[in-house]
Amino acid sequence: MTHVLTADVAARFAEIALGHVTREYPHKLDQVLEGPEDLLGPRALHPIFFGSFDWHSCVHGYWLLLRVRRLFPDLPVARRIEELADEMLVPDKVAGELAYLDRAYTGGFERPYGWGWLLALHAEAILSGRRRWDDALTPLASAFADRFIAYLEKLTYPIRVGTHFNTAFAMRMTLDLTSLAGHDLEAVIGERARAWYGEDRAYQGWEPGGDEFLSGGLIEALLMRRILPDEEFRAWFDAFLPDLAAGEPRTLFTPATVSDRSDGKIAHLDGLNLSRAWCWRGIAGALAPEMAALAADTAEAHLAASLPHVAGDYMGEHWLATFALLALEGVP
Repeated sequence: MTHVLTADVAARFAEIALGHVTREYPHKLDQVLEGPEDLLGPRALHPIFFGSFDWHSCVHGYWLLLRVRRLFPDLPVARRIEELADEMLVPDKVAGELAYLDRAYTGGFERPYGWGWLLALHAEAILSGRRRWDDALTPLASAFADRFIAYLEKLTYPIRVGTHFNTAFAMRMTLDLTSLAGHDLEAVIGERARAWYGEDRAYQGWEPGGDEFLSGGLIEALLMRRILPDEEFRAWFDAFLPDLAAGEPRTLFTPATVSDRSDGKIAHLDGLNLSRAWCWRGIAGALAPEMAALAADTAEAHLAASLPHVAGDYMGEHWLATFALLALEGVP
């Protein structure tokens, strides 16, 4: 069975996201308190992104909604998405999100995972055809782009773990915006990616960790797929995974087992399966036919393992549909 993104599937994902982007509780804040006066609820701190259990999941929930609307504009749910975006993506609410960044100790707020998603959301706003959404988000996107440039310029070593701190993932998501806006960040990402990953060889595949939702190796490869010309990428990838034809390292081809989907950290492994499927599909287009078929088959196996579980328990439901959408699109 080949898993594809249909209008019905997209509508289901949109309904899931609409069910949580404005659900304020339960919520996990990313906040440093300077005093008791800072003890405020999510909606008071974040006028737009107060839902979805945490800030970054709310951001990529809105990304999912705008993307579904763009890909399937005739869906009935598209009108509800527009109404919500008209209500939430407005200058005064964006000003409230910006004000949070002016607080002390927010330099590391959502770094870099949330940054990448906010910039990807802005890219969807640009592509939406609704100039007011784009204009409203521009100041917030600019603030995070500036933070990202400063961070990449001082970061000596990339962070390769398969969680929110992964450097390659945030850079890959940011490229959706920089390719549209011609931002200086694109050049910085290209330089840093080549410097950090360009000489990587014979990836060992010591993954997954017990709470990872990204493959450190495959997300790096997907980033390099975007950064390098096709021929250069193929040479890099052949050296990065020299035993690919033999199905090694085996861990990259084997879907993760999720033992408890009510445990928020263990539920990350469903995200790993979905994000690996996205990476394998995105990489496949640059490979020779036999290797492309292997990549495609591996993606299908990972989708089969976790696509049925994007809803059910809120620990996964507040975010997994986003990664399912990435996987089914398979955009490099």
